[in-house]
Amino acid sequence: MSRRAEPRVWLRAVRWLVDTARLHPRACATTIAVARDLAARMDYTEGTVLYDLAGTARRCAVSTATVKRHVRVLRELGALAWVRHGSRRNLRLPGRSYAGTATIYAATVPPWFDASRGHRLSGSGYGARVVGVTEAGRREAVGAARRTGNPPSGGGRSAARAPQSPGLCPRVRKAEMDGGSNNTSHARARRRTRSSTPAGEPERPRRSPWQVARDVTVARQVRPLVGWTQREGLRRLAYALRPLVDQGLDSHDIAAELHAWYLDWCPGSPAAYITAQLRRRSVHGLPAAGHRDVPNAEFAEAVTRVRGAADGPAPGPGPGGACEPLTIEGLSRAEVVDLRSAGAADPGLVRAAVDLLGEGEARRLYTHHLVRRALAGGVSR
Repeated sequence: MSRRAEPRVWLRAVRWLVDTARLHPRACATTIAVARDLAARMDYTEGTVLYDLAGTARRCAVSTATVKRHVRVLRELGALAWVRHGSRRNLRLPGRSYAGTATIYAATVPPWFDASRGHRLSGSGYGARVVGVTEAGRREAVGAARRTGNPPSGGGRSAARAPQSPGLCPRVRKAEMDGGSNNTSHARARRRTRSSTPAGEPERPRRSPWQVARDVTVARQVRPLVGWTQREGLRRLAYALRPLVDQGLDSHDIAAELHAWYLDWCPGSPAAYITAQLRRRSVHGLPAAGHRDVPNAEFAEAVTRVRGAADGPAPGPGPGGACEPLTIEGLSRAEVVDLRSAGAADPGLVRAAVDLLGEGEARRLYTHHLVRRALAGGVSR
């Protein structure tokens, strides 16, 4: 009975059966081609392979009938054994859908191949394994190695077979032994690294670890206050907010600055947008904040009127004898930006607007986020 074999040993056995022993009259080069296709797809340790009739015929450029004929030749030679017979009928298996079963073959080596090679086997049948060779098998293996080996050279060892000297790699710098520290990381840290600052901008000084920690803390406080920054990571946001932090602005001032940009959309990369916006403002000479440095008289009067209305009685009748309704329709975009910036810094203005204008108009003026934050702060108190 044939024993189990790995793909490479099995392919050598098939070549011996077909070319040397000629044990089957119908075995030929096509048989070896089919065996080579099976060996290429075979499990390396178990020696099992799926039949794949149509695929084997396509890869070997023959018909399916030819593949069937030569697989039968391999079975008759003892080089293939069935592990499972395939079926075209659908089977219902637990936990699986209906599917046909595939034919699985196992690579085997017949006993007459082992006898010709002088192999000594342990065990019998399919589970037998080679444990040594006989003296005749050893002489046969030595003769085969000499026949297929390199031709002897004429004059001893040639220069071409001498071991190659690795030599010195020109890209490796020699170690400097003239004193100093031999700590590679320390030397690398002392070297000047390439700056990531864009061209045309002054290089920023290196920040100490506590400054970086402060930047991250400010970014952690700013991110919940500005809706369109909440998708950005803390470190990237902290790096983008460094120019504002260096100006001495706290988290509420920075949130007011970002709200003053009057964004009604969410940037894909908030940190990159903040960096570009701050760079554009510095190039054009605009102030860092989105609102004016000193509010005009109309804005100051409006803020005073809103605060007084929130703390005191309701406004009196106008010249026509009727109360003038408070609306936001007449506010310009700059005034809306200024009011939002002031509301981000002072939630009391937002609560006053809710009392005077109603929650709907206040949300139009100060955005949903500022109104929600102001109302939540009022309830918590």
